[in-house]
Amino acid sequence: MRTLGAVLDHVAPGQVAISLRPGPAISQQHGFVHAGAVSAIADSAAGYAALSLMPPGRGVLTTEFKINLLAPARGERILARGRVVKAGRTLTLAQTEVFAASGGQERLVALLTATLMAIEDREGITD
Repeated sequence: MRTLGAVLDHVAPGQVAISLRPGPAISQQHGFVHAGAVSAIADSAAGYAALSLMPPGRGVLTTEFKINLLAPARGERILARGRVVKAGRTLTLAQTEVFAASGGQERLVALLTATLMAIEDREGITD
């Protein structure tokens, strides 16, 4: 997240918002935010949303995700809003909507659905 310049904006049980400011380091050849950067903040928002509902001492890992890129990601900020759809003891389903924000307007640019796994009692894996 630090490499991308992403910031954790909001955390509530089952909900997380992450944002980043577009720039040359995360842009593709046409000047849009690269799909990899959009995917990274979307996955992180889903993961942190899932982690927010897990007991202390657990870690979280994404086991799979699907992302639909709906429009070019360009604007003053890119916002990823993750939320838990269904929390389980081991697996959690989460969804993230990614918006491009400019001039007070937001436009949906991507939708991610992820399955996340709770990790417990594994050396080096705690969040």
